[in-house]
Amino acid sequence: MSERSRSASGDAVVASLLDSAAPLVAEHAELELSLADPAVHADPARLRRVNTRYAALGPVVAAYRAVAVNDADLQAARELATEDEAFAEEVPVIEASLGAASGRLRELLVPRDPDDDRDAILEVKAGEGGEESALFAGDLLRMYLRYAERRGWRTELLDETESDLGGVKEARLAVRAKGSPAPGEAPWARLKFEGGVHRVQRVPVTESQGRIHTSAAGVFVMPDLDEDDEDVEIAPADLRIDVYRSSGPGGQSVNTTDSAVRITHLPTGLVVSCQNEKSQLQNKESALRVLKARLRQAAREAAEAQASAARRSQVRTVDRSERIRTYNFPENRIADHRTGFKAYNLDLVLDGELDPVVQSCLDADAAERMATVGMVATVGMVGTVSAGSGAP
Repeated sequence: MSERSRSASGDAVVASLLDSAAPLVAEHAELELSLADPAVHADPARLRRVNTRYAALGPVVAAYRAVAVNDADLQAARELATEDEAFAEEVPVIEASLGAASGRLRELLVPRDPDDDRDAILEVKAGEGGEESALFAGDLLRMYLRYAERRGWRTELLDETESDLGGVKEARLAVRAKGSPAPGEAPWARLKFEGGVHRVQRVPVTESQGRIHTSAAGVFVMPDLDEDDEDVEIAPADLRIDVYRSSGPGGQSVNTTDSAVRITHLPTGLVVSCQNEKSQLQNKESALRVLKARLRQAAREAAEAQASAARRSQVRTVDRSERIRTYNFPENRIADHRTGFKAYNLDLVLDGELDPVVQSCLDADAAERMATVGMVATVGMVGTVSAGSGAP
């Protein structure tokens, strides 16, 4: 390929990239005007949605401008190079800068999970292994609490049932960001691939002969819904609500009133219980919130199951239903079976340093998303990759 044809091909890639991003840049400008509208500020729910979308589009606009500036500089340098050879030396430098900027914009244009800006609800349940499994579930709950603390998120323990030895039979945790997080930094975006079966290998405290046992605990994660979210509507006739007294380890009563609430969604059979609050009303609100999130997540997963073969392949890469991770205490090793990630700092991970493990899942997901939309690298071209039509 001649130098001229290579330049023409690169220019076409950059032009396509800028065309793909232009509607998002225009939307960002419209949102900026909306944020100056008193009517928007008078509606808290609308203001929250506008702020979230505005923040999500910010990086796209910055990348778009970087590509546009570098592209204009490159065209000018090429034109001046025909008259003065000194300018020709600048062309490779600007091409490299344009390639980096184009790559960043291309990544931002890959279709995102529409729930990535949401908060999350995380459930931890003991599984195989009896009391040891409950103790491990407690370790996982503390790990997520410390991870949330490290990232500056707020947490609310919606419900928790302890085991006799202080483990956790079942717990539900709401995780919320403070303010409007940057794209990809909200709780759901970081935690969504934590769902699945987590396996532990260690000597249980109940083991008298020092043998290593294997047990497991389950984690389920779903996007938290806003109070004004209309994605899921629940008819009161579809619910059966039972109240009972809260209980602690060993079944002992910890409350003298019927404050605990159990809600059954009759059409699906889903059951949610909450007993952490002393008020029956608060427990009911928490249970309804979890139920609403579960129903929406079930509908989302059903839709994904019916998607194209390429998209379904991506979902399996980081499947939330499979045995996803092993925590080996004797070797201080953590391994994620979906991405191949392995490290020998299990003690630090359990103390909340979870970002490297999480990032391995996010990187695998991003690579699969790019492959799914058919973004193929073009060797030797400025910008290197053609843009897809997706949006954040």
